Amino acid sequence: MSDNNTSEIKFLVELDENRVPEKLFWTAQDGGVQQSETKAIMLNVWDSKAKESMRIDLWTKDMPVDEMKIFFHQTLVSMAETFRRATNDEKMSDTMLDFCDYFAEKLDLKQ
Repeated sequence: MSDNNTSEIKFLVELDENRVPEKLFWTAQDGGVQQSETKAIMLNVWDSKAKESMRIDLWTKDMPVDEMKIFFHQTLVSMAETFRRATNDEKMSDTMLDFCDYFAEKLDLKQ
């Protein structure tokens, strides 16, 4: 192994007899997270050779639908913010955030 610093993030998925996630846990020691339980995971990775994204979307069978809607909204907002930081494209990130507002309004997530 090289002298470079490394960091590891782990996901543990407990499955039922039908291979449906019952419990999800994640660990990120550098972030102080150890076997923390969660109800949903969305992970996207970029394959630069194939020029395509690959993803893993998992949620437990007891993830409440109302929480899934909030999770999606917050994920969309964070994607818009990440897009802004990654591209400096203010106009498109603002457009994405406008959609996030619309999404929240249609799902009655606004408080």
